[in-house]
Amino acid sequence: MAGNIPQNLKYTKEHEWARIEGNRVVVGVTSHAQEALGDVVFVELPKVGSAVSAGKQFGVVESTKAVSELYSPLTGKVVKVNDALTDSPQTINSDPYGAGWIIEVELSDTKQLAGLMDASAYENLLKNA
Repeated sequence: MAGNIPQNLKYTKEHEWARIEGNRVVVGVTSHAQEALGDVVFVELPKVGSAVSAGKQFGVVESTKAVSELYSPLTGKVVKVNDALTDSPQTINSDPYGAGWIIEVELSDTKQLAGLMDASAYENLLKNA
């Protein structure tokens, strides 16, 4: 299980991950989340320039099993979206921590990073679920 939880990322209880790159974060869904979803068939992405708020919905992932809301781990402005997911949403299944990233956010408050879980805390969340 721990092999599926990269140590260099931060995590939310809603199973999103955040990779910190200066004052920006790249956001995606965890391997655990994509496994629970099953085959991803559609991703609804926000528009570049739109505002996102920590803990609030920013998009939707649809799979053959369910529709799941995506929640922003942090507050800021969307500066990039992974348009490749429009044509290849299954990339979330095949490479959730790489090519399956969803959005990049410019942070409005870097102090919010302290509220995210590290890999071991996220692993504990999964064990106790």
